[in-house]
Amino acid sequence: MSENKDIIAEPRLRVVIINKSDSTGGAAVVSRRLMESLRGEGVDARMLVVEKLTHSPYIELAASPRSIKRPFLAERLKIFMANGFDRSTLFKIDTGSDGLPLWEHHLVKEADAVLINWVNQGMLSLKGVEKIIALGKPVIWTMHDMWCMTGICHHAGDCRGYLKKCGNCPLLGKRGGDNDLSHKIWEKKRRLGSLKEKITFVAVSNWLARKAKESSLLAGEKVCVIPNPFNLSFDECSREKNNSGGKIRLIFGAARVDDPIKGLPVLVEATKLLRTDYPELASRMELVTFGGVKDPSSLSDMGVESRHLGMVKGEDEVRKVYESADILVSASSYETLPGTLVEAQAYGCIPVSFNQGGQSDIVEHLSTGHLAHFSSDLEVAARNLAEGIVWAVSVVDDEPARAAMLARMRDNVKSRFLSSAVAGAYVRLICGRRNV
Repeated sequence: MSENKDIIAEPRLRVVIINKSDSTGGAAVVSRRLMESLRGEGVDARMLVVEKLTHSPYIELAASPRSIKRPFLAERLKIFMANGFDRSTLFKIDTGSDGLPLWEHHLVKEADAVLINWVNQGMLSLKGVEKIIALGKPVIWTMHDMWCMTGICHHAGDCRGYLKKCGNCPLLGKRGGDNDLSHKIWEKKRRLGSLKEKITFVAVSNWLARKAKESSLLAGEKVCVIPNPFNLSFDECSREKNNSGGKIRLIFGAARVDDPIKGLPVLVEATKLLRTDYPELASRMELVTFGGVKDPSSLSDMGVESRHLGMVKGEDEVRKVYESADILVSASSYETLPGTLVEAQAYGCIPVSFNQGGQSDIVEHLSTGHLAHFSSDLEVAARNLAEGIVWAVSVVDDEPARAAMLARMRDNVKSRFLSSAVAGAYVRLICGRRNV
C-alpha cells in the first residue's frame, strides 16, 4: 500500500467502476488501471463491463451475452435510420437511448460509490443514469471525451453546436437540421436537470474541463480534473545508445496510426519539409511507427528513413519501443489526455506534439517537451511540427541538456500521473461526496 493510505476513511470502501470493456479502447485500459490502483489503496474496487477480455476476478460481466446484444442492436438501428443509413458515422454517434438495468446489479447495489466511465453503445441509457442516481449513492462520471456535453458526438472538432443546443449535426449529413437527432438527444440530456447536481463530473484534463464549462449542458456544473492513472516503473532505464554515430530515432504510434484524428498526413509532410530544409539532419533520422494500419500505403511516402513495427502488445514491449528512441512525435488534431506523451516522458523519450487538447496538462513547453502551434492548414501545421522536431534533436545532441530534460520529465510523471496519486484523488473525492 502506498503513502496515500492515511487518506482512506473506510478500509473497505466499496466502489464499482462501470465501463464498456476492460481492455478495448483507452478508457477501458485506464479504467482497469484505476480499479487496480484503488485496490492498492485498500479500496474494494470492482469493474462492471459488457466485454471482459482479462481474467481478473474483480471484473464482472453486466449481463448475459444475449442480454448485452439486445440494447446494442436497438440503439444502432435507431442511429442508422436517423443518419440516413450512413455506415461511415454509425459508430461515431451515441444516443444513450438503450441500455442494461445496471441499477439492479449486485455490484451497483452493494457499492458505496458508483464511478461511471465510458458506457455507450447500449451499455447504460440516460434513463439508467437516472435510476442509478436514485439509489442515493455518490455518482462520479469520468469523462474521457466530450459526449456528456454534446448531443451525440464524442469529439466536437470544429463544430460549435455544443455551445448552444446542437442540431444541424455534421455527422448526420443530409439528415441534419434544427430538430435532428443531435438536438433531440441534447434535449434529453438537458432534462436530466436537477439530477446533474447529484453527479460529480471528472475531466481527465484541464482542456476537457474547459470544454465542459463552456458547453450549454455542463456550464455551471461541478467539474473536477483528475488525470488518468499510469502504471510505470522507474528502475534503471535500459536505453539503447541510439545517438551513437549521430543517428536519431523518432517514434509515432497509435492504436491505428492512419486514423484521421492522429494526423499522419501532417507527419508525412513534416518529414518531407525536414528533408528539404534540413537535409543533413534528415539523413540522420529514422522514423519508427507502431500500431494498426488500415491503408499501408499511407506510410510509404515519408521524407526520412522509416519502418513500421505493426502492433506492439504488452507493457514491456511498449516500453522497449520508447527506450529505443529519442523523440516521440504526436501529430493528432486533438487529444483528451494522450497517454503516449506520459509514457514517453517516463521512459526518456522527448515528446513533440501539437497543443490541441490535453497535451499541455502533460508537456511544459521547452521544459518537458515541445508544444507546436496547431493549424488546420496542413503545410503550416507540418512546418510547425518539423520545427519542434528540430528543437528536440538539438536537445538530444546536447548531453547535459538531454540529461536535465529526462530528469524533469520523470519528475513530472512521478508527481502527477502515477496510479497511487490518481487513486488517492478519487478516494478523497468519493469520501467528500459521501459526507455531503
